[in-house]
Amino acid sequence: MAGIIRLANAADCVAFAEIYRPAVTDSATSFEIVPPDAAEMSRRIEKRLEWAPWLAYVVDGSVAGYAYGSAFRDRPAYQWSVEVSAYVAAHTRGKGVGRSLYETLFALLVLQGFRSVYAGITLPNAASVALHTSVGFTQVGVYRNVGFKSGAWHDVAWFERTIAPHESSPHPPIPLSDEAMQRQVRNALGRQARVADI
Repeated sequence: MAGIIRLANAADCVAFAEIYRPAVTDSATSFEIVPPDAAEMSRRIEKRLEWAPWLAYVVDGSVAGYAYGSAFRDRPAYQWSVEVSAYVAAHTRGKGVGRSLYETLFALLVLQGFRSVYAGITLPNAASVALHTSVGFTQVGVYRNVGFKSGAWHDVAWFERTIAPHESSPHPPIPLSDEAMQRQVRNALGRQARVADI
């Protein structure tokens, strides 16, 4: 089957909430305790799209997965770094959805002027570790017993990847709320014809 990667919109909130729910309710993958409903997911989409892309992978009109970037830290010196996340519907895992989402997301983040991406993975999670290493992440450390959920303490491994050179005088990244950047991102998605066979 083939999928198309596009920018997310508020109408995706129900599908995103359903894809994300098991990470909250069935495991410690997410450290949230209560899964966000569609209204909360819509709010998150709107907020994050002001800053960086939130992408949806659509197969035959249905969302099979999503990925987004969020601010790594608040202080100004961190502005070139992005924390990324990807979630894939159970029935499409292992078929390249996560990889395609990440590769597209990284290309758009470079367009905006970001330099490095980071991801935290609750351990154990062999599938997520495999996805992140397959797209060029390397593990840089582990926070031991950093979260308590479902009656147990959990470790989180941190991974990093450079997506663009670290220049000596970098220009500040351009947020997605900038109209010219929105056009560039949409044009890049169209030019790249992000259609993938999965």
